[in-house]
This record gives sequence, C-alpha cells and structure tokens, in this order.
Amino acid sequence: MSQAVARAAAEPAAGEGQYVTLGIAEEVFAVPVESVLEILDMRKASRIPEAPPYMLGLIDLRGRSVPVLDLRTKLGLPSLAATDSTRILVIEAMISGRPLVLGLVADRVIEVLALSSGDIEAAPEIGVRWRSDYIRGVGRRDASFIIIFDLPRLFSAADAAALQSSAALA
Repeated sequence: MSQAVARAAAEPAAGEGQYVTLGIAEEVFAVPVESVLEILDMRKASRIPEAPPYMLGLIDLRGRSVPVLDLRTKLGLPSLAATDSTRILVIEAMISGRPLVLGLVADRVIEVLALSSGDIEAAPEIGVRWRSDYIRGVGRRDASFIIIFDLPRLFSAADAAALQSSAALA
C-alpha cells in the first residue's frame, strides 16, 4: 500500500467507513478494512478432499493454515485462471458466531476507499445478480456502485462448518 493510502486507512473521518475494494469480473465489491488482515499475491492452495467447489484449499500463512475461497465460484461465476492481478484477501470475520480467518480470492484489489454513511444505500431486494442477503449495502462513488459484502451472511452455516473443519485439519 502506498503511504497515502495507508494514512487514509488509518485516519477515517467522522461518519466514514473505510473499505478495501476488490474486483470480480466487472463488478466492484468492498469489505470493511478492519476485517482485512493481509493482501497476498495468488499462491497455490493445497486441496482438501470433499471440500465445496468454491474452496480452493489451504495455504500456510506464517505457520497458520488458512482456508482459501474462490469468490467467483461462490458468487456463481465461472472460475478463471489466476493472473498477475489476482489477489488473496486474508480476512477475519465472525461466521456462525465464531471468528474465522480465511482467504478470499479476487480478480484484483483496487484501493482503500472511505465511504460516508450518506454514500451507502440499503441492499436492493431485486435487480442484482447476487443474493441480496450477501450484501450489506451499496456504496456510490461518482457514477459507479460498490457492493459491500455482509461477510457473516456471505457464508451459510454449512459453509462455516466446512471452513472450520478444514482449518482444524491442518
């Protein structure tokens, strides 16, 4: 991260939230910056037998096993081969009432962005390609939209069980 971006992430203005924006296909999504532990270049994950199709496997992060998920597959998009801009966002989220560290594969990471509460609308009930319960809100920036993930709801109870058991395998 550049020094200016790091400074902006460290000093949010009153009434603003900080988000890491990521691209998947043509869409721009966001996760709260406080959930992001690290952003990694893409690396090979060790497959886990009988894992859901969106789970790429486990990576080693300084001695800690981290399950890695393909957001494209999770959102119903076709999987793509990794490119130079493919990244893994290592996040910590409360899933089924438990903190869980996991990696989310995105086509690209764009920037850290401040959005005020006035720039965020409720998730639409219709007219979006994604399940609206995955969406915490929709941010506006100029003439474009940023879909803010509701991380705990992005993963079902079955997903959480699979993630927790895969992390326990390591």
